Amino acid sequence: MRVLVTGGAGFIGSSFVRYLLSHHPDDSVLNLDKLTYAGSLENLGDVEDDPQYSFMHGDICDEAVVGEAMGRVDAVVNFAAESHVDRSIQSAGAFIDTDIKGVYTLLEAARKRNIGRFLHVSTDEVYGSIENGSFLETDPLDPSSPYSASKAGGEVMARAFARTFGYRVLITRGSNTYGPYQYPEKVIPLFITNLIDGQQVPLYGDGLNVRDWLYVDDHCSGIDAVLRTGTPGEAYNIGGEQERTNLELTHKLLELLVQGEEMIRPVKDRPGHDRRYSIDTSKARALGWCPQVGFEEGLARTVAWYQENESWWRRIKDGSYREYYRQMYANR
Repeated sequence: MRVLVTGGAGFIGSSFVRYLLSHHPDDSVLNLDKLTYAGSLENLGDVEDDPQYSFMHGDICDEAVVGEAMGRVDAVVNFAAESHVDRSIQSAGAFIDTDIKGVYTLLEAARKRNIGRFLHVSTDEVYGSIENGSFLETDPLDPSSPYSASKAGGEVMARAFARTFGYRVLITRGSNTYGPYQYPEKVIPLFITNLIDGQQVPLYGDGLNVRDWLYVDDHCSGIDAVLRTGTPGEAYNIGGEQERTNLELTHKLLELLVQGEEMIRPVKDRPGHDRRYSIDTSKARALGWCPQVGFEEGLARTVAWYQENESWWRRIKDGSYREYYRQMYANR
């Protein structure tokens, strides 16, 4: 395949670029990325000289840029998105632009050029919260935050292209993903880097919100399985089936970093904070995929990576991130 990976300089996108180049050496990868605050070509320094890899700087909302990129590929995997719930609560405009308008721009260009397969990467957050059991792909979408609403909007647009035009769209809904190169506004890298620096970690509410954790390499292999063998027009849940409360996650990180409970700072809960996410992954497993990295192993790997790559995250946390962190947590 000649694959266009949008948002390939971000966390999961950069991992997917590396996954394709290592597992499918005959594939070529074009990375289209706007390089917003959470995207960096440093995340792909180890593959920048690979002859099968190329980079294009651009916005998925820009029709001219997207049209040029589509002329060079025969498959699309769309990671490009604004993705942080807390930022969407502060200001949702960029989420609407990228996560809905950007998806439309990509779909329209891909359809007009008859690109063979288009995979849109979404999130389990589009389902909303579930008290018991697990969501199936056929369950209705019920997003709670501006972020998840924007992702649901992009999904609905993708489904409309499948139904109206018969276009070959696939959708994946991934659970909470973690691993190396994740921007430290998200809970796991935020808590790890704070603890390395001897700072308390801000734990929302009572800490009993439940998330299903998926190591990034497993998320990438799941997306790849759907891209190559999934049924066009269908959605697939990609989850780790490793549910933990945020409090359990915090205690595990304290254990790994040899810190005590005094490092936990309870803060006011996030508005509209979903209580529990859980997805049924049977449909993806029927393609032959299953996660390989357990929660304990994956978390230990992740802690070790942040300990060994302080220069990567210190540059982030020493910049405009400081003002973001102050706004988010100083008065909670």
